[in-house]
Amino acid sequence: MRRTRILTAVLALTAGLLTGAAPALAAGPSGVPVAADSYTWKNARIDGGGFVPGIVFNRSEKDLAYARTDIGGAYRWQESTKTWTPLLDHVGWDDWGHTGVASIATDAVDPDRVYAAVGTYTNSWDPGDGAVLRSADRGATWKKTDLPFKLGGNMPGRGMGERLAVDPHDNDVLYLGAPSGQGLWRSTDAGVTWQRVTAFPNPGNYAQDPGDTSGYASDNQGVVWVTFDESTGTPGSATKTVYVGVADKENAVYRSTDAGATWQRLPGQPTGYLAHKGVLDAENGYLFLAYSDTGGPYDGGKGKLYRYATRTGQWTDISPVAEADTSFGYSGLSVDRQHPGTVMATAYSSWWPDTQIFRSRDSGGTWTKAWDYTSYPARENRYTMDVSSSPWLTWGANPAPPEQTPKLGWMTEALEIDPFDSDRMMYGTGATIYGTENLTAWDSGGKFTVRPMVQGLEETAVNDLVSPPSGAPLLSALGDLGGFRHTDLTKVPPMMFTSPTFTTGTSLDFAETRPDVVVRAGNADSGPHIAFSTDNGATWSAGTDPSGVTGGGTVAAGADGSRFVWSPDGTGVRYTTGFGTSWSASSGIPAGAVVESDRVDPKTFYGFKSGTFYVSTDGGATFTASPATGLPDGDSVRFKALPGTKGDIWLAGGEAGGTYGLWHSTDGGKSFGRLANVGEADTIGFGKAAPGASYQTLYTSAKIGGVRGIFRSTDRGATWTRINDDAHQWGWTGAAITGDPRVYGRVYVSTNGRGVVYGDTAGGTDPGPEPTGACAVTYQVTNEWPGGFQADVRLTNTGTATWSNWSLSWAFPDGQKVTAAWNAEYAQSGATVTARNVGWNATVKPGSSVSFGFTGDWKGGNGKPAAFTLGDRTCAVT
Repeated sequence: MRRTRILTAVLALTAGLLTGAAPALAAGPSGVPVAADSYTWKNARIDGGGFVPGIVFNRSEKDLAYARTDIGGAYRWQESTKTWTPLLDHVGWDDWGHTGVASIATDAVDPDRVYAAVGTYTNSWDPGDGAVLRSADRGATWKKTDLPFKLGGNMPGRGMGERLAVDPHDNDVLYLGAPSGQGLWRSTDAGVTWQRVTAFPNPGNYAQDPGDTSGYASDNQGVVWVTFDESTGTPGSATKTVYVGVADKENAVYRSTDAGATWQRLPGQPTGYLAHKGVLDAENGYLFLAYSDTGGPYDGGKGKLYRYATRTGQWTDISPVAEADTSFGYSGLSVDRQHPGTVMATAYSSWWPDTQIFRSRDSGGTWTKAWDYTSYPARENRYTMDVSSSPWLTWGANPAPPEQTPKLGWMTEALEIDPFDSDRMMYGTGATIYGTENLTAWDSGGKFTVRPMVQGLEETAVNDLVSPPSGAPLLSALGDLGGFRHTDLTKVPPMMFTSPTFTTGTSLDFAETRPDVVVRAGNADSGPHIAFSTDNGATWSAGTDPSGVTGGGTVAAGADGSRFVWSPDGTGVRYTTGFGTSWSASSGIPAGAVVESDRVDPKTFYGFKSGTFYVSTDGGATFTASPATGLPDGDSVRFKALPGTKGDIWLAGGEAGGTYGLWHSTDGGKSFGRLANVGEADTIGFGKAAPGASYQTLYTSAKIGGVRGIFRSTDRGATWTRINDDAHQWGWTGAAITGDPRVYGRVYVSTNGRGVVYGDTAGGTDPGPEPTGACAVTYQVTNEWPGGFQADVRLTNTGTATWSNWSLSWAFPDGQKVTAAWNAEYAQSGATVTARNVGWNATVKPGSSVSFGFTGDWKGGNGKPAAFTLGDRTCAVT
């Protein structure tokens, strides 16, 4: 994960995340269904995408491991499938901060027990206090104890730890290190109740930036880890010796030898550094400590490794690199429990040219490195990397030596050797979990293989989603990764959007009647903030920024792709014809407005800012304020125009305590009617109409009938059905939502850390991956009468691979409308028609054909389509 991780918080704030909505306790008016429909929920696979600051193996049961993320919940390892299972999807809207996991602990006495200390921010960004979640079934279900202070799963110092620990002898005893000067806390009833350890003398004093007025970097990072010396206890009795790490450069480590009754600063300890980790080798009597000059996870310029002999009190500097030669701090500390003299640590804050991993087989007496220079800038690696399962981890880069791609990692605060298998090691990075299953090849002169071990763990923050009527079913704008084009939801895309690459994608849109034309906007460290595609997002070209642009903002594509309107950060709204080589200022609309396009009229665009709706009918050159009243006063609003009908607009948004809900306009925004049956709504999207319905399906993340959830309406909002359930809530889902125009019931939901979630109803059908290879089309009008016609289409597979499904698109030259079809399902948006297979004719072998027909209406002309596309390919017309 890049340094822009903090932007997740900023985006959440501007999106109205911190609304403090009242808890959803009970259903409201009758007639508003709140029971979930029969939906199946999955992730559109990206695999990773965020910072993993903690990995914890159970010490008594093989293959039981957990991972924590900073904003995306916690996960349990599933050995049979080599995947991660999400554990906190039940966290709801009002407790969204509990998707940030400050620490996780697994119980060695009773492996069924697991605990998570949750809370995302300790400053005002998160209005709620933290909590400790406890589970007796490995995270399948949870009980919660609220804490009287906040926790910071996404705060500075989050890679230190673990803050939460279970006594290895008396598993009713737990300790929790708190931030913000709250000190050390203890539970003696297996996490049900917690009390501050008043005898603990030091709550910490280190803050990354004491002058930060936001409270983010100025918070005291507090008590940061707890480690038990299991050699000082017996089963059923509390462990006598406990070590605790504190964010205090002069007093970093404390010890109790009487089960926490009294505490003393560990004598003789080094000063001037923070101890990120404290890991005990009880067999040899060594406490290993990884130090850095800052709290991380981004920063850290100097560091040391120390070994403390618990039996003699002797301190030994075991740093693998002299302090003067470091430009990083140490973390990622682990001991091989099968061979306790084997120790590993990481240079967690080494961003360039790469992170470093150190390994010792003599308790830190000597070290070897994962890579070293031969003759600068050439380097030799003890490892090979295989990212074929997540190819985007190369970032499309081609760096000069000594930098390599893919990198070994960055922000490598978590590294753990499997306590039952010396060959398996996992470590977290800012973008994924890497691992190896032949680690000991390091010691024999061979090379160990590093691969992503992250499938099932999805940790992207989603800012925008679109599902075009043809081509790829899903395009996304994401925090930190920019965004992806999913041609197959079950597979990891080969690369994020590049040329240009955005640090964060903020907005994207496609031309409704030319879905191959796509535009996206985003934040970037340098270079343009906007890009265009003419092949449905497969490839991109950069636009040109007008003066003053500082961020992506929102962008809209005209219905026919001939013009665009952009509302970037840092300057006013702009419009262009063509692909953004030059921009002109729009008038009549304030800077910072959210912009969208009409999906039928290519010259009509819309905007919203501070309670006022704006309309342009001249391609974005001038906007006029709508007379509509009663809309939300603030800027936490999202709106969309319905495909296929000019001027049909839905608007969602508002804030708790103010005007908040869902509105509908059928006159191009001149007036809006509020839906009385929707209490609060934050997103709105459209999908394929239900069987027998003429109007597209509506989807929203909303509060309806007193219940927060994801809702669907098949009758223009007259009635709503909740389609998620209490086990599938994903915290905050207020950034974006869209249905799929090709699959009835399918909906794509944004989350703030759990990636792109999509749901299918029992009646939905998956179109599957796009077919590959060449194709040919024969189009014939077989009958015509005044105002109407009948046509037949034959689609031939002229390639070499069998198609398991197909979806053919074309545009009518004279605006014809399909009225009925046979042997194919169809959808029409403007002039563009997409026909796809039904169940029995999905398979088309090489050299074979499939035929379908339809009837339609015409006015003024009935010309034949000039081109047909099958996914990304243009078919030959015969």
